[in-house]
Amino acid sequence: MKKIEAIIKPFKLDEVKEALQEVGLQGITVTEAKGFGRQKGHAELYRGAEYIVDFLPKVKIEIVIGDDLVERAIDAIRRAAQTGRIGDGKIFVSNIEEAIRIRTGESGLDAI
Repeated sequence: MKKIEAIIKPFKLDEVKEALQEVGLQGITVTEAKGFGRQKGHAELYRGAEYIVDFLPKVKIEIVIGDDLVERAIDAIRRAAQTGRIGDGKIFVSNIEEAIRIRTGESGLDAI
């Protein structure tokens, strides 16, 4: 099993969700996030004063899937989230040793 974490632009969430559903994913966790990378941030004017906005709004998507779906899920996220501009986001993949469904006690792939 693998855990895929993707940091994307908020307005791309619906497209990414639909792309993942087409791959066959049944559940995702979404968290609002703020951060910056190469994009850095930008300056905004408010009542005549300039402010530096360091942290930009992002969305973090987390999914846990079987190894057989990893490449298809990564490709779906990448295609759906891509705008071609700086700040499109990142995808991280890590190993999951175990998953347990609290309600039933099922474990492994049966739990996801």
